[in-house]
Amino acid sequence: MASGKPKKKNPRLASGRKRARQDVKLNATNTSLRSKYRTAVKNVEKAVAAGDKSKATDLFGKMQAVVDAIADKGIFHKNKAARDKSRLSAKVKSLAPAAA
Repeated sequence: MASGKPKKKNPRLASGRKRARQDVKLNATNTSLRSKYRTAVKNVEKAVAAGDKSKATDLFGKMQAVVDAIADKGIFHKNKAARDKSRLSAKVKSLAPAAA
């Protein structure tokens, strides 16, 4: 009878009930931002894998803004954001320039 997560007890105090309500909203917001971060990183990685330097460069610029904003909010640690940007920057720079 494994039903997944154990059921949480309702807090008795009004402040505890309010905190529980706030946590639901905060959790949804953080989950959405975390997803946005991962999607931005993944889009750059796909462009790098496809070998499209111009598209990768464009997406990298957009990804930097998303990563910085989310790191500032504390969703991911600033060092993780810096590490991801650094690694992706190296991948984008290593691509051969688009043949003109």
